[in-house]
Amino acid sequence: MARTTPVRKAWRSLAWLGVIIVGFAGLNVIDFFTSTVPKGTSQFATFAPKLGLDLIGGTEIILQPQLAKGETVSSDQLNQAVAIIRERIDAAGVSEPSISTQGQGGSENIQVQIPGKLDAETQSRITKAAKLSFRAVLETSAATTATASPSATPGSTSTPTPTPSVPLSNTPTSKPTNGSDLAYVTPALAAQYADFNCKSAAAVSANLAPANQPLITCDSTGTVKFILGPVELSGTAITDAEAALVTTSQGASTGEWGVNITFNSAGGAKFEAIGNRLISLPSPRNEFAVVLDGQVITYPQVLGVSSSPQITGNFTQTSATTLAQQLKFGALPISFKVLTSQNVSAALGSASLFGGLLAGAIGLLLVIFYSLLQYRILGLVTIASLTISAIITYEFITYLAWQADYRLSLAGVAGLIVAIGITADSFIVYFERIRDELRDGRGLESSVEAGWRRAIRTILASDSVNLLAALILFILAVGDVKGFALTLGLTTIIDVVVVSLFTHPTLQLLSRVPFFYEGHRASGLDPNALGAIYRGRAQFRTPVAVAGRNAGSSREAQRRQTIAERKAAEVEANRPKGKDS
Repeated sequence: MARTTPVRKAWRSLAWLGVIIVGFAGLNVIDFFTSTVPKGTSQFATFAPKLGLDLIGGTEIILQPQLAKGETVSSDQLNQAVAIIRERIDAAGVSEPSISTQGQGGSENIQVQIPGKLDAETQSRITKAAKLSFRAVLETSAATTATASPSATPGSTSTPTPTPSVPLSNTPTSKPTNGSDLAYVTPALAAQYADFNCKSAAAVSANLAPANQPLITCDSTGTVKFILGPVELSGTAITDAEAALVTTSQGASTGEWGVNITFNSAGGAKFEAIGNRLISLPSPRNEFAVVLDGQVITYPQVLGVSSSPQITGNFTQTSATTLAQQLKFGALPISFKVLTSQNVSAALGSASLFGGLLAGAIGLLLVIFYSLLQYRILGLVTIASLTISAIITYEFITYLAWQADYRLSLAGVAGLIVAIGITADSFIVYFERIRDELRDGRGLESSVEAGWRRAIRTILASDSVNLLAALILFILAVGDVKGFALTLGLTTIIDVVVVSLFTHPTLQLLSRVPFFYEGHRASGLDPNALGAIYRGRAQFRTPVAVAGRNAGSSREAQRRQTIAERKAAEVEANRPKGKDS
């Protein structure tokens, strides 16, 4: 016998649900073989979510501003630095860091607490000022090896300017007309360049040079030194930065990583104008140095003009991503150094986690108890639906933990506990709609379909409100509240998926089982127990005095009547017998 359309749809929905569950399980298996776990951690940890700072502890670092003598740091600068550091950390995943300021009266520090161990890349992401500038190359000690978009070729080696005899003048012989003017190279500057050692302390503090003055500095490897013109374009003109593989002019990948930069309209126009000037100059003055925190990270020759350049150099995927995040979210208003770095224990720890899980278990048991008490065997569908929801949620959170560095905090656990009520509410709405249809005299199969059409509108409206609230919290909030919003929004979406692909299809199949469609007393769908004593709108059988269960059913039916139905019943009861009105 061929299956009816509702049965085919039910099995198709259940098949799609199986694909989702198996798919996420497969992704977690891939993580098991590809994820790198910290030393001392079992590879099987990739099958479990990562815990947040309040549950597992982490690393605390104190950042101290690097200020010149007599300078102080303002509260606005600290607040801006806190916001930028938070964005840099969150860009790598929802790790829910704790970031705050310490101290008063111009000696404030920044306290950063992050879950787990602090690696070098994370520390660089937090502490580097990431002050990017573009300067024209006036003199360099070695051949150019960098490449840049849209095209570039190796630069030439130039001989350092000889050290002139004293007295040395530090005044240009003529007023420089642009950033590539060699008038900036005064005798004193040339002597300083000749004696400059890239390994010296002076090289470390080279980024303290004024933006409107030439700069002597080195590249990031400490092997090539430069005389650079004043800053012609600042990193503040950058609107977006993205790590990407470098490609040739034919579109083939070179296998090297770079950072694509997008300027605002003014910055893009200025970059093009600078490129048009440099393209006609001899080497090395046709090179444009990209300076990050006082060090040259690349210095390509300009052979073409583009308003969207690409920074290249000795980048890995991780270092390119770190640089892109630093540039995208802005430079820190001041430089910092790590004052202290130490491990911190969990603020709440395993006891709080146990308490949260215990609260969730108690709530779950109460939902199960209520479902079995109210819906008898039908309550098993609620239990099965909650189990499916828990499996999908666990798989998704575990996947996020190892792909987006999501950390499950106590606030996130609270969001999962709240989700039990949200999910159970959807099932209750659906079951009650089915029972309403049974009270109207429908059969179970038609009651399941009619009840679903009525219930899904209510479920979608309720879940939409929850999802909107979670989305607003996630966008506007920080820290633990963001983790609560994420789990609340995630479980709300999973609720719609489960009720659509599991609960409804399961009831479609159960409606063809004799135990349910015949209305067994233990099924939770007994029409008599539900008070199904009327047939259709405003068409009632006259209630008769019955005892026991049927009397309760009669009272239940009368209690659920609308005002219109009650008035119609009164008119019918008061109508003279044997006469037509």
